[in-house]
Amino acid sequence: MPRHPERRVQRGAMLEMVTEEVELPGGGRARLDLIRHPGASAVVPFLSPDEVLLIRQYRYAAGGEIYEVPAGKLDPGEAPEACALRELEEETGFRADRLEALADILTTPGFTDERIYLFTAHGLTPGIQRLDDDERIELVPMPLSEALEMVWQNLIPDAKSSLALLHAARRQGRLGQAP
Repeated sequence: MPRHPERRVQRGAMLEMVTEEVELPGGGRARLDLIRHPGASAVVPFLSPDEVLLIRQYRYAAGGEIYEVPAGKLDPGEAPEACALRELEEETGFRADRLEALADILTTPGFTDERIYLFTAHGLTPGIQRLDDDERIELVPMPLSEALEMVWQNLIPDAKSSLALLHAARRQGRLGQAP
């Protein structure tokens, strides 16, 4: 869809809301409010072939603590892989010898351009945990099978984390392959 000049409405610490006049496929125009986001990376850390490391994090917008995989926004000019490695160490205190790309997802394409790149991390070794001032994180190691059961029971309502876990399980042959 062709983009046209945008008008900034509000800019925050990480997001920007704009209003754009756009041409729609097949004709017609619309005025759309959009949230511009720099993108992010999320990573499923594997402590062993059968055990993953989730985090339980306080999220004000979600109304309390939720289970997630480590994740964070891309810094300007930062590659998704570098972001995944950085966020893994900052949030968990672990470094990875190897990352494996899983997929990239659009979080809410009806109103934002946010794209999250999903990875698995392997060969974890101790690093230095460096939480941001607003982060309250508890490390929660568990079998991958238990994390998947939490997805099915809606105990991990965070979409990026659920999809990352499902992609990781499928990559390991723990879920059926697509036709």
